Amino acid sequence: MDKLRNMEVMAAVVEAGSFAAAARQLGISAVMVGKHIQQLEGHLGARLFQRSTRQNSLTEVGAAFYEDSKRVLEQVRWAESAVERSRAVPQGLLRVSAPFTLGNHVIAPLVADFLQRHEQVRVDLQLTDSVVDLAGEGFDVAVRIGKVSDEGLVARPLRPYRMVIAAAPAYLRRHGTPERAADLARHQCLSHSVWQRRVEWTLRDGNEEFFWPEHARLTCNQGDGLRQAALRGLGLIMQPEVLLADDLASGALVAVMAHCLPAARAVQLVYAPDRRQLPKLARFVEHVVGVLGIAGDAKGAAPQA
Repeated sequence: MDKLRNMEVMAAVVEAGSFAAAARQLGISAVMVGKHIQQLEGHLGARLFQRSTRQNSLTEVGAAFYEDSKRVLEQVRWAESAVERSRAVPQGLLRVSAPFTLGNHVIAPLVADFLQRHEQVRVDLQLTDSVVDLAGEGFDVAVRIGKVSDEGLVARPLRPYRMVIAAAPAYLRRHGTPERAADLARHQCLSHSVWQRRVEWTLRDGNEEFFWPEHARLTCNQGDGLRQAALRGLGLIMQPEVLLADDLASGALVAVMAHCLPAARAVQLVYAPDRRQLPKLARFVEHVVGVLGIAGDAKGAAPQA
């Protein structure tokens, strides 16, 4: 019996939430996931999961074993990485997490350039707006927007994340150009669905604060969907600068109300300090910070491999 593999599968079930989700994550069948758990329970002589038709929850013994297993698996990963740290040439799998829009338009191209320079490295780039647990979910490095709450991580500042309010020239010819935040109430505004829950960027006009209009002509859960509608002249959008950069440069969209934009948010590249000597990570950090880093940032710099 491969005890480590069984422990890895159990940890995946706990972190993914179900046998089926763990199977997809591990690239095996749900039946095989069940066999690994059965082997582990048989070896331990204890039930690890309380099974029902709706969910699988950890037993008390299972919860304790899961916490111990996480520590064991982390030690195994550290032992494996010690071998990799001795190699001069970056190689192996690098797991990267980034927010969806920033990752798609900025980080993904940087990853492609990085891979062209380092042929022995493979990258698993996961785009999600959720904050991942680097150690718990097996990521080497992540790009995060906003404050980094985990002070145990090395955080390298990157270019701030800025928003732009824009519309197609045809829309502005028909409806006029808004000058102040209060003018938005008279315009066709396109909105991200998250903003309907009032979790959004705050507009500032002088000493006054405004929110993006709650009653939007179109609501979408992805910024690119709103961008496509704006390009067709449907209305005004407020979206990240990285998403609209090409459209603004070509004139397909026109930026408006620059003085009302919300404050830019910090962007940081984060990783665990005990992994920064890995050649693949050191080179990746060097690559990203070299393109997106803020001048004068030296703290926490990844050492040369």
